[in-house]
Amino acid sequence: MKDWYVYMVRCADDSLYTGITTDVQRRIKEHNSKTPSAAKYTRTRQPVELVYIEQHDSRGSATSREMEIKKLSKKEKLNLLGTINSLN
Repeated sequence: MKDWYVYMVRCADDSLYTGITTDVQRRIKEHNSKTPSAAKYTRTRQPVELVYIEQHDSRGSATSREMEIKKLSKKEKLNLLGTINSLN
């Protein structure tokens, strides 16, 4: 069973993007590429920088958490970045 991760990146325009993956480093490289594997949102806002990560045991729990985070306001997301799991 693979671990799943919910991650947040800060884009060049200072916006925040949240996603899920089983390989965070690969996904960040994809976000910083111009290829179709980069999310449409991040392709025009490069470079992106990883600022937050959470580990989950299943895709379902990671997806649920991703949806929770995406519903937060930017201010609430910035507050989340101050938690122990933050990379800042």
